[in-house]
Amino acid sequence: MTNDNKTPRARELGLPFKGRTGPFNAITDVRGVKVGFETIIENAPRAGRQLPVRTGVTAIIPHAEDAEPPIVYAGIHRYNGNGEMTGSHWIEDGGYFLGPVLLTNTHSVGIAHHAAIKWMLERYPDTYNARDLLWVMPVVAETYDGLLNDINGQHVTAENVFSALNSAAAGPVAEGNSGGGTGMITYGFKGGTGTSSRVVEIGETEYTLGVLVQANHGQRDWLTICGVPVGQHLRDGTPASQLRERGSIIVVVATDLPLAPHQLKRIARRCTIGIGRNGTPGGNNSGDIFLAFSTANKQPMRHKSGTHLPLEIINDEQFDPIYSAVVDCVEEAVVNAMLAAESLGGTSYDRVRVDAINAKTLVDLLARYQRL
Repeated sequence: MTNDNKTPRARELGLPFKGRTGPFNAITDVRGVKVGFETIIENAPRAGRQLPVRTGVTAIIPHAEDAEPPIVYAGIHRYNGNGEMTGSHWIEDGGYFLGPVLLTNTHSVGIAHHAAIKWMLERYPDTYNARDLLWVMPVVAETYDGLLNDINGQHVTAENVFSALNSAAAGPVAEGNSGGGTGMITYGFKGGTGTSSRVVEIGETEYTLGVLVQANHGQRDWLTICGVPVGQHLRDGTPASQLRERGSIIVVVATDLPLAPHQLKRIARRCTIGIGRNGTPGGNNSGDIFLAFSTANKQPMRHKSGTHLPLEIINDEQFDPIYSAVVDCVEEAVVNAMLAAESLGGTSYDRVRVDAINAKTLVDLLARYQRL
C-alpha cells in the first residue's frame, strides 16, 4: 500500500505539526486495523461514454484477522449533512457496527453496500448461516468526484469492492489519488486520501489514535496550512482555483483507547475542529461526516453474549490530550492528502484539469511566514 508518489509528506517537508506519530503516521498504526484500495484511473472514456473514469474504493477493516466479526464500538457526528454514510442510524442507537468501513464516490454507495454484504457472507460463513437469522448492515460513505470522473456511468463494480477488501493490509497507506479518493478535489487542488496518527499517554499507558480522510472539500480562498492563509496567495486564475464548495469530507478515526460509544461520538465531533484548521467553515454543499471507532472492548456478537457485558472506559477527565490528538491528526491528514495527490484531468475529454499543490511553493510560503 505504499505511495509511489515521490512528494514528501507534510512532516518530511518540515511542516510543524504537533504530537508524536506512530511508526507509519497512519490509521494502520492502530493494531488490528488494515486498509485496502481499488484505484481506477483512465484518461479516455469507455465505449459510449463522454468522460474518463477516475474513481475507486477504500476499505478500512478493524479486527481484520478475526474469524468472526466482533462488536466495534463507534460514534458518529454529522457536521454538515449533504452526504451519506450507511449504517449511521444503528451506530447512533446501538453504539457499534460490524465488519468493514468502505469509502467511494456518491453514485457507487449502492454497489459498495451490496458487495460488502456479499463479502461478509463469504468471509464469515460460520457466522452468517441459515440457523441464526442474522443480517449485515455495512458502513459505506461517499464524496462526489463528478468533475474528474464519469460518476453517472457507475463504473465501480462488486469486483472492485472485493479487490479493495481483499487487498487490505497493515503498514504504510497510499495517499492522494488512491481508492475512493482517486477523483477528489481539496481546496481547488487535487485531493483524495490522507492519513495520520498520534500516540497519547493516558495513565502511564500509551495508546494510538489514527485517522483516514477522504478529502474533497473547501474552496481555494479558504485554504489555511499551519496558520498561513495559503489559498489567498495561490489563487492563480485557473478554473480549479475558482471552484466553489461542491464537495465533502469523510473522516474515519480509529483508536485502541477503551472508549464507550458516547465518548467516541465526542471524539468524532472534534474532527470538525481538525478540518476547520485548514480553513473550511463547512460549506452548504459539503457532506462533512465523521466516524470514530475503538478496537478495545472487543466482544462477540450480541446473540452470543451474556446478560451482563464488561466495559472498560477512560475517565472523561483524561480526554483533553485525546481531543488534541484527534484535531491534530485530522489537520495533518488533509495536508498529506493534498501533498501526495497528483494532477489529474486536462485531456481533450475533461471539463478541467486540477493540479496538485506544489510542495516547494508551499514550503517557500510557510517560510515567509516563519512557520518552518
